[in-house]
Amino acid sequence: MDKYYVESGTLRCVVSAENPRRAALWAVHRAMQQIMPVDETVPTAPEEKHERAKSHGVMVLGGSIRTSQRGYGSSDSQSMPTFEVVTEWNQLVNTLDRLESLLGRI
Repeated sequence: MDKYYVESGTLRCVVSAENPRRAALWAVHRAMQQIMPVDETVPTAPEEKHERAKSHGVMVLGGSIRTSQRGYGSSDSQSMPTFEVVTEWNQLVNTLDRLESLLGRI
């Protein structure tokens, strides 16, 4: 897997992914974990998330997500609309939720 520098708004992270789109999806997942109970083995209370956000800051996505293998602000970066990536992320989460429900019935 390749290493990608992903940036959007105040979010800046480095992720390993198979392609720029998947790197953007993973970055959105990280940002959404701040507010939603995504993949939490131990549920986090909203108050705790609020305190964490106050002390560590909040990742806020901008209108586009840029990915690059060379670094932040690089001229080779690829840009994609945040709305599209968040929509795809939401579809993935819903699909995983449905699969989990189906497996729970077996």
